[in-house]
Amino acid sequence: MTAETSGMNMGLAGQPAAWRSLVRILLLTVGPVLVALAIGGLILMVLGVDPLAYYAYVVKRGLMSSIGFQATLTRMAPLLLLAASLIVAFRAGIWNLGGDGQFLLGAVVVAATGPLLVGHLPYWGVLIVCMVVGMAVGALWSILPALLKAFQGVNEIITSLMMTFLGISLANVLVKLLFWDPGTTVPQTRTLEVVDRLPRLFGTTVSSGFFIGLVAVLLVHVMMTRTAFGLKLRIVGANPRAAVHAGLSVPMLTVAVFAISAALAGLAGAVEILGVQGNVRADWNPAYSLTVVPLVFLARFNGFATIAFVFLFSVLSIGGESAARRMGVPNFFTLVIVALLLIVLGLAEYLDQRRRAGGN
Repeated sequence: MTAETSGMNMGLAGQPAAWRSLVRILLLTVGPVLVALAIGGLILMVLGVDPLAYYAYVVKRGLMSSIGFQATLTRMAPLLLLAASLIVAFRAGIWNLGGDGQFLLGAVVVAATGPLLVGHLPYWGVLIVCMVVGMAVGALWSILPALLKAFQGVNEIITSLMMTFLGISLANVLVKLLFWDPGTTVPQTRTLEVVDRLPRLFGTTVSSGFFIGLVAVLLVHVMMTRTAFGLKLRIVGANPRAAVHAGLSVPMLTVAVFAISAALAGLAGAVEILGVQGNVRADWNPAYSLTVVPLVFLARFNGFATIAFVFLFSVLSIGGESAARRMGVPNFFTLVIVALLLIVLGLAEYLDQRRRAGGN
């Protein structure tokens, strides 16, 4: 048998395994989405709403309509940055669930800072300083969970969630007291004028925050998969004891992961203010971070797949808001779909683990 024939046989022999791996990945990613949408359709039927008509209207408004499609891309901007934040943390084995607090505090401080800088700095200077401020605020709010995790081994799920609750409350206090615009009767920060916000892309209404989010996800993907620093973080996440034996400083890398992850969450808040909102009202909290968690897991922490799932969620979100008004469905039904997706994803992972354990 020639070497060429042997190589062909080996390639053919490897095809079934490759196909099985591809089918498994599809079942664990696309499968939960389809099942969640099907269960959501059953709930709509119980509510007396035609699920096919509902989903068709969601697609029409969130994807096919020019205005809706531009709104979908704009909605993706903070979601992509939060997804990048979670990818860094999860790939390093750290559960930074404090993204909502980091996001909101970054947004509030940027909303208060931006109008003060206008007139004192050039246009791009204001935007750059505000984004740096948002990142700094997010990173600072992660210091306590980072230090407790790195040097005391305290579970970061608990501490980061606690800091989220504190951050949301502190943001409201800042809006209602320190940053309240005296020219308004409703508690809110000063408003950054539209001309001073992030520019629109190609003459559309799409905020350039969308481009910032895309770049952030791709840079994080490259960092975690193609650089020595990313390899160190993955080793820490996979086996901290092995990382110690390899001479890696686990505490310092843990603090670095928290800082990078939280800075991206703070940047998401800054981009949302600079690109869309312009100000922050009291009690405003979109709770984007926890919503993005199942999307990142569905993507298996892959940057390219994450972009696709964030796009899908944005279509559901924008289209769902229009469908809710037209068809009498509650506004939060999109969150019901996300919750179903998380449950189905967990069940799919459990069944896959059992199948693989049985196969061994």
